[in-house]
Amino acid sequence: MSDRSILITGCSSGIGYDAAHGLRARGWRVFAACRKEADCDRLRAEGFESPRLDYQDEASIHAALTQVLDTTGGRLDALFNNGAFANPGLVEDLPTDALRAIFEANLFGWHALTRAVIPVMRAQGHGRIVQCSSVLGFVTMPWRGAYNASKFALEGLSDTLRIEMRGTGIHVSLIEPGPVTSNIRENAIPHFERWIDWENAPRREDYARLRHRLYESSGPDTFELPPSAVTRRLVHALEARRPRARYYVTTPTYLMGTLKRLLPTRWLDAVIAKAG
Repeated sequence: MSDRSILITGCSSGIGYDAAHGLRARGWRVFAACRKEADCDRLRAEGFESPRLDYQDEASIHAALTQVLDTTGGRLDALFNNGAFANPGLVEDLPTDALRAIFEANLFGWHALTRAVIPVMRAQGHGRIVQCSSVLGFVTMPWRGAYNASKFALEGLSDTLRIEMRGTGIHVSLIEPGPVTSNIRENAIPHFERWIDWENAPRREDYARLRHRLYESSGPDTFELPPSAVTRRLVHALEARRPRARYYVTTPTYLMGTLKRLLPTRWLDAVIAKAG
C-alpha cells in the first residue's frame, strides 16, 4: 500500500482534511490539495505534500496535477474530488451568474481535473476516481437549488463516466453524505450575501428561517456524523477489489434513498417540504 498515491482536493477542513489524515495512516501517499495557499502551508507543516488547487482556476488545476505527477514519476493511483460550496436561496431569487459560479466550483473544475487524470490512469492500466456527492445529488431540498443542481449534474456525469470506463481498469464511485460536520454553512454566507437580494424578494418574510440557520449556529444537525464516516466509505471505494457505484453516509441518506424508491413524487415532495 505504501506505493499508492492519491490526490485529494478540498483538504483545508472537514471531509478532505479527515480523508487526508485517514489515508496517510493507512500508508497512502497523500497529496492534500487546498484552494488557498495559507491552508496548503498549514498542511505542509503537518507533513503533507499540498499543491494549491482552485476548481475555479483551470490553470491551477493543471499546475497542481503536473506537480503531483512530477513527484510520483507520472503515476497517480486515485483521485478524490471533494470541496464544494453552497449558495442558499430560493430558485426564483437566484441569478444565473450565481449558478455559473457554483457550477464552476462544484462541477466544471471537477470535470477538468478528472479529464486530466484519466490519461494517466489509462496509461498505467488502473485507477480509482471517487466523487464526493451528497444526498442532495438524488433528492432535492428547498432553499438549496444551486447546490442541488450542481450535485445532480455531478451524479449524471459520474454515472455516465463509470459506464464508459468499464473494462479500462478505472473505477468510478460516488460517495453520498448527508449531514456531516463541516464548514459548509459558514462558507455559504459570503455567496448568499453576494447573490441573494432577499430584502427585495417577493418572499422576503420566508427568509427569516434561512438567515437564522445561516447566521446562528444551533449545534449539530440531527443525525450529523463526523467526517471520519465519509473516510470509511472512501477507504472501501479505494481499496476494495470491486468498489461500489454508490456509498451512502448518514441515516438521512439511507432514508431518502428508500423513500425515493417507494413513494410517489407528490408524497415525497410533501415529506421533503416539511423537512426543509
